[in-house]
Amino acid sequence: MYSIIIPTYNEADNINLLIPKIDDVLNDKFLHEIIVVDDNSPDGTAKIVQKLSKKHNCKVLVRKKEKGLSSAVIAGFAAAKGEFICVMDADLSHPPDVLPKMFNALKKAELVVGSRLVKGGGSQSWPFYRKIISWSAQLLARPLTPVKDTMSGFFAFKKSILKNVTLEAYGYKILLEILVLADYNNAVEVPFTFLNRTFGESKISLSVEIEYLKQLLHLYKCKFLKNIKK
Repeated sequence: MYSIIIPTYNEADNINLLIPKIDDVLNDKFLHEIIVVDDNSPDGTAKIVQKLSKKHNCKVLVRKKEKGLSSAVIAGFAAAKGEFICVMDADLSHPPDVLPKMFNALKKAELVVGSRLVKGGGSQSWPFYRKIISWSAQLLARPLTPVKDTMSGFFAFKKSILKNVTLEAYGYKILLEILVLADYNNAVEVPFTFLNRTFGESKISLSVEIEYLKQLLHLYKCKFLKNIKK
């Protein structure tokens, strides 16, 4: 089974569209569950997921004390029943149509990244400043992994690669932590076009960028220690 983890905060309008789209795309081809991890959104995101659960195989975990995308995703991992796990954003920037390609790729790879940086991938009309931010973040992470789109929030993997791994929930880029710490032999990138959100506001801020720098320092230290042990 495939467990699809979707972290949310104030994504009521988007989640109402996303969950039915996921089910339509996967249909009967892939047995799946959808786990929404909501940080107690005041816009009623959790209530919408509960309502959708009457027709769709989805459930919501509401966190009232903890906050943050990475820790939300890790909470979703703990609740997942599937052998395979997928993480995607709630804001419709990650097209559900790409899910079957990613899931099929898991037949040969242990980790599959939805990538904007391989042939066929891209971003929908990003402003120049956002391209610069993304390029800079990718460049700083380049020595950590051969995967090109380390900033992607759209990825899938075999749950077993995290069996002996403790994730620290640094920042917003949980994929980067998995790429560095998880136990896997092969990762592939599947192209997709990152779409601009229709509803709600972006979560990108100065504090998010600072957390990313802290995460990088942590992961460089982890990789250094990992290499020493080999």
